Amino acid sequence: MLQRLAQDRARLAELDPQILELERALAVLRSQRSALKERLAAYKYPVLTLPNEVIAEIFVHFIPEYPACPPLAGSQSPILLTHICRLWREIAHSTPKLWRAVSLSSRNPFSLNPNNIWLGRAGCFPLAIRMHEADVDTVHESALSAAILPYRLRCEYLELRLEQYVPYLPRIEGDFPHLKHLDLELDEELDVKFEFSHVPMLRSARLDVFAARWIVLPWSQLTTLALHTIALETCVPILEKATNLSVCNLGLFIHDENCIANPRIMLPHLKSLKVNGDGLMNTFLDSFTLPLLSKLDICEELLGPDQISSLTTFISRSECKLQHLRISCIKSDPATYSAAFPSIQELTFGTDEESQLLHSLPD
Repeated sequence: MLQRLAQDRARLAELDPQILELERALAVLRSQRSALKERLAAYKYPVLTLPNEVIAEIFVHFIPEYPACPPLAGSQSPILLTHICRLWREIAHSTPKLWRAVSLSSRNPFSLNPNNIWLGRAGCFPLAIRMHEADVDTVHESALSAAILPYRLRCEYLELRLEQYVPYLPRIEGDFPHLKHLDLELDEELDVKFEFSHVPMLRSARLDVFAARWIVLPWSQLTTLALHTIALETCVPILEKATNLSVCNLGLFIHDENCIANPRIMLPHLKSLKVNGDGLMNTFLDSFTLPLLSKLDICEELLGPDQISSLTTFISRSECKLQHLRISCIKSDPATYSAAFPSIQELTFGTDEESQLLHSLPD
């Protein structure tokens, strides 16, 4: 027993200096850790040393390029920038360019508020307003009025695709002095006329058949026009008035080929024409005289049974210098086009995804 006690005392005498040595080493490590923490706490990240104006410009490049509208929430929303730190939140809130384009939605009630916080932060900047409601049941009249009409004097791009029935849709009309582009799709059951009486900056429009039926625009101002899923009888009166078009894209369907008897459409400034659809009228080009046309994209069915003759007659009548020709839904031999039109710089065939380049000449 006494021998064991003597051994424990000896072992205890050995442990004390070992513990002291380890405590000294631990103190050194703690001192180093404290110094590193102080150094890290004093470090200023370079981005936080940038002037606020530079950070604001970086923020503007974070969101989709205007007039594309960022989402109300998520990875590309300016709201995300306000969640990083207090400084970034203040900079984001005071950068009007971040808030000048908005996607309104009935699924986000705050976006339809008359005192829209998002648009309120845009200051005096022109606005891009987008609303797609194909996947909801209804959009209330007062919500649409509150979301759009109070901002019409600053609205530059307006995109409304209301493909489902919108009861009691308010008349979207009046002065839109900064409006440059209008994109409008409406429900078939709608029966209300839209009249944009003062739109001096309007140059571009995209309309479906129902919007084209119920809208009144200064057609002669437009330089770019897209009409999709539209009947020929609705399309022709518009084109007869839109005499300053430079670019035109038509997606047609035909109700009654006899409803428009031999229309004659003269577009003296048109440079690019794209026409597709189904149930189409043969020899469609017989209706057009386009002296400045350089690019034509057309469904072969529209050229009639004698495609080469139809194109030759059109080019001769228009006296245009066609440089780019694309034939979609082609059934005939592509080589016949190459032989008939050797002066055309570029001939392509097929769909946008599957086009066959026949030949390309240097400029």
